[in-house]
Order: sequence, then C-alpha cells, then structure tokens
Amino acid sequence: MSAGGFPGSGLAKGLAVTLKTMTRRSTTQQYPDVAPELPPRSRGVIALLAENCTVCMLCSRECPDWCIYIDSHKEEVLVPGAARPRQRNVLDRFDIDFSLCMYCGICIEACPFDALYWSPEFEYAEYDIRDLVHDKDRLGEWVATVPPPPAHDPMGEPAKEEQNAAKKSAAA
Repeated sequence: MSAGGFPGSGLAKGLAVTLKTMTRRSTTQQYPDVAPELPPRSRGVIALLAENCTVCMLCSRECPDWCIYIDSHKEEVLVPGAARPRQRNVLDRFDIDFSLCMYCGICIEACPFDALYWSPEFEYAEYDIRDLVHDKDRLGEWVATVPPPPAHDPMGEPAKEEQNAAKKSAAA
C-alpha cells in the first residue's frame, strides 16, 4: 500500500496539480513570442574587433577550454627613417568553438588590446554542431551588437588620465 492511502494516490494528486495549472490563465510571457529583457552587459556571444587584435595569443593561452584557435603571419612594415623594416603580426584565423566554450569570460579579461567583447546576443543556435565554430568574420558581425560601456559616475573620482591632464594644464 502506498503512503498516501490507496495505490496510485500520488499519481492522482500529480494529475490534479497538472490539470489545475493547465486551466489557470498564465501571465507568464514565453520566449519565442516575447523577447526576454536581459540585464545590461549580459553575456551572450563573444565579439571580435579584429583591428585591435595584435595576435598576442593571451586569450588563447588563458582559455581553460582551449576553444580559441589563432593563426597569423609576419609582415614587414617600412618605417620612414628607421634603419631596418619592422615586423608585425597579421591575423589570418581567429575561431572560437562555442560548442566547447563555457562562457567564463577569461579571454575577454585577458585581452590587453580590447579586441574581445561580450555581446548580449544569444540567438545563434545551429542544427549542426560544426557550425558553432565562428570565424573572425562571423565574430566581427557581433561587434555591432555590443552595448556601449556604462557612463562614469559623475560623483566618483576622475580617471587618472584626467587628473594627469589637469595637472599638466595647471602647470603650463
């Protein structure tokens, strides 16, 4: 005999709760019909500003999932007045495998050149898992959806750069 009295009483109680819930008018708005209101600066997909990337590989080395793949080549740059030409890295490939990514944000924090940003976009599901590898062009498309940083607190301390500029202008 079951704890509720007769056999199947738990099933009957569960069905009663389900029926009561189904007949009640719901005020919950469902996702496909209504887009959710996300908090500002929420994490969605990682965006790449390729012009800022110097191929330092810090993001790839710091990634705990090893889901960032970077390839580059060196290019000579002639500098007027320099004794010899300089070399710079040119980004050839920057891919992020979102099927491996755990969205920790370490790559964004590790980038000293502000090449990686969080975009609040989250609707990038794919039918094939191989399509979750986004290349630099696709990652670049997400840059347009990155919200601007929050405004500085007007009652807070001014930035160090502003303080230094004020000191220099007062000394001049």
